[in-house]
Order: sequence, then structure tokens, then C-alpha cells
Amino acid sequence: MTEAVRGHADCRAAQQSGFSLIEMIVAMLILSISMGLLYQSSAGATRNVRIDERYAYGILMAQSLIAEYPWLPAGGVRRSGEVEDFRWQLLSEPYTEVEIPEGMELHRLEARVSWEGGDTPRQVTLVTVVPVAAEEQVAR
Repeated sequence: MTEAVRGHADCRAAQQSGFSLIEMIVAMLILSISMGLLYQSSAGATRNVRIDERYAYGILMAQSLIAEYPWLPAGGVRRSGEVEDFRWQLLSEPYTEVEIPEGMELHRLEARVSWEGGDTPRQVTLVTVVPVAAEEQVAR
């Protein structure tokens, strides 16, 4: 190979050894889009965890309200209140959907807990059937 041809080949190799500006811009664009998508998915996961935590707290609150009443007074119960930003209601009404033995009275007991969940109000409702207290239970 002549020296002129060898020099031209060395020059050409030196010119092609790095990335072009266009290649760098495309690489940076791909990187920034990837980082944006990762950020969005991690923010979404964090939001979902926060929503799930609030639902779990609402369910625990409703369970606690129902657990306070293993039996109901004769007039039933109608209560409401607030704990932090959670609002709760406890309501009962006579349960008449099944035939009940004489001398026994059942009530449908509903615990409803609601809160603001960002743009959407959220709510959980738990329902059970509870006997009405006999007079000897009320006297205790």
C-alpha cells in the first residue's frame, strides 16, 4: 500500500471513531423518554399505595364500629362522627328478609366510612345482621 492511500485510510478511521451529533441527540431523547416513563410509573405506584392504605383504614374503622355492637338496643342505633378526615355512619333497621323465630328480633347494621380521595370521594360500607338485646342483656 502506498503511503498516500495509508494516510487517507487513517484519516477516515479517525473521522468515524466517535458518535455524530444526531446520534447523541437521539440517544438523549430516548434516555429522557425512558426516565419520564419510569417517573410516571413510580408516581402511579406511590399513589396506588396511598389509596390502598386509606381503604384499609376505612375498612378497619367500619369493622371496629360493627364490633362495638354484638347486639343492639331495642330502638336500634343511629350514630355518626368524624375521625381526622374520615366521616362515619352507623345505622340499623329491622331485618325482615328471612323468617325469624318468635321472640327474636334482628337488625341489619350498616357501617359506612367515607373520605375525600383526591378528585373522587371514596367510601366503604360493611353490613351485618345483629340480634336485638333481650331485657336481661340491657340490664347488665
